[in-house]
Amino acid sequence: MTRTTVRIAMNGVTGRMGYRQHLVRSILALREHGGLDLGDGTVIWPEPILVGRAEHKLRALAERHGLEHWSTDLDAVLADDSVDIYFDAQVTGVREESVKKAIAAGKHLYCEKPTATSLDGALELARLADEAGVKHGVVQDKIFLPGLLKLRRLVEGGFFGRILSVRGEFGYWVFEGDWQSAQRPSWNYRAEDGGGIAADMFPHWEYVLHELFGRVRTVQAQVITHVPRRWDENGKPYEATADDAAYGIFQLDGGVVAQINSSWAVRVHRDELVEFQVDGTEGSAVAGLRKCRIQHRAATPKPVWNPDIPATEPFREQWQEVPDNTEFDNGFKAQWELFLRHVVRDEPWRWDLTAGARGVQLAELGLKSSAEGRRLDVPELGR
Repeated sequence: MTRTTVRIAMNGVTGRMGYRQHLVRSILALREHGGLDLGDGTVIWPEPILVGRAEHKLRALAERHGLEHWSTDLDAVLADDSVDIYFDAQVTGVREESVKKAIAAGKHLYCEKPTATSLDGALELARLADEAGVKHGVVQDKIFLPGLLKLRRLVEGGFFGRILSVRGEFGYWVFEGDWQSAQRPSWNYRAEDGGGIAADMFPHWEYVLHELFGRVRTVQAQVITHVPRRWDENGKPYEATADDAAYGIFQLDGGVVAQINSSWAVRVHRDELVEFQVDGTEGSAVAGLRKCRIQHRAATPKPVWNPDIPATEPFREQWQEVPDNTEFDNGFKAQWELFLRHVVRDEPWRWDLTAGARGVQLAELGLKSSAEGRRLDVPELGR
């Protein structure tokens, strides 16, 4: 057995997503399983170097997980020729500068989204990475989740016939921070710090729609700040300058219409925090993060609208559960494995910085659509 060590500078692992999903449930999970077995006697062994600004937090994480390498000096880490990959899960506003440093140092790149605060910035990162000849990727985790993998199975199997529409509901109530502590960091609600739900979630919806149903051709959005006053981590009140809800209508290839509501000011009355309903001529499906239910044309009931009598049909019971038929791994870990194989073996990879720029583009156009009150075309991006 040959072990190939890949050293990964992981910047932003003291944050919730960087720590839980990328460090613990992806990189450390791979190490706990002995590395990534390529099936030919080769194992990729990921070696993380924790990077951040808070020395005490990095030291505590390293001690907790028995890791040797951590640093508050990003420049020194990037100057180390033994470091192969730079990963970025920092707040969006500081990502571009760090990624540019990593490109200049010749490191392969893997980063969270949005990749930049503007389309121009996102495209520049893609261009610089291509010119430097480094491999680059963007986290697009939701298409690796069990519910959406089942949905992909249905699409590829022709279950829907001609797909007509997609409807998505995402969100939950994020407490303001006074009465109960907020579940999300306060920068999410400050536009000057790169916050806003459109900037956060429209990049997700771009790749979900693109991968499963077709490229987004137009966008019409209404973006709003429902809760204008919140309290930060220190209990100090502040004015929310970023949007906390975004309601979008997207026209896709083939005439498919997608409607997706995103909100941090909504109370959940659905089975999962995000759900997509897909309707087609031959059948429909409702998919969440883990589950997926279907109703075929032949099994579709024939309800009749009558507001004068109570509804007696058990509508939810008329749907069938899609079986797992396989074991599903953590979605973040699954994509990390593909990226590591791409770096080590040059295996196919399509979720690059240009794909990340499409997400930034859709968020930017969504905000512009809301400000101008009109539907906008989504131009195709070149490399």
